[in-house]
Amino acid sequence: MTLDTRIAKIQGRAVAVPGNEIDTDRIMPARYLKCVTFEKLGEVVFQDERFDEKGAPKKHPLNDPRHRGANILVVNKNFGCGSSREHAPQGILRSGIKAVLGESFAEIFAGNCAVIGLPVATAGEQDVRRLMDAVEKDPSCEVTLDIEGKKAVCGELSFPVSMPESARKSFLEGTWDSTAILMSARDEVRRTAERLPYLKGTVKPR
Repeated sequence: MTLDTRIAKIQGRAVAVPGNEIDTDRIMPARYLKCVTFEKLGEVVFQDERFDEKGAPKKHPLNDPRHRGANILVVNKNFGCGSSREHAPQGILRSGIKAVLGESFAEIFAGNCAVIGLPVATAGEQDVRRLMDAVEKDPSCEVTLDIEGKKAVCGELSFPVSMPESARKSFLEGTWDSTAILMSARDEVRRTAERLPYLKGTVKPR
């Protein structure tokens, strides 16, 4: 059975986290980078933005019960700037977010998102602002990010979106998942491994 990793459209409710230059340290504080696996990172996304030193919640969109369960994150300019830590997109994905739509993204952050199957798409400033306003006014409004059709829709609001064509192609074809590609060729990999002397133990170390 072949796993279908193609991503052509993401639908769901959205949550807006406004602000320009939101860096990876704000998304994922450095003290969480020493984790062995990424599994629990979804629990600490924007930790210092959402909670004070005693763990009491602050006013933040991700703490707003109206946005609970939202799977599309809407942001402004240069989101994900700063250090290149891959823990930031891993945490966003593991928090339940399936796509990020914003005005612009740091290049390394966008690349780290692409290789884990988290699409990031850009749109014009006015369109992003209108979407943020619509989501805040009606958190139940369903948002569609159509990668194939290069557009986003929220109720009567519809506008064009873009992403690097290489990333868009990888989502539409499902080739963003290198592990899935490797597993789909496991028989060929096994045959190749059987031909390699150093894997068969026939080559003695010098």
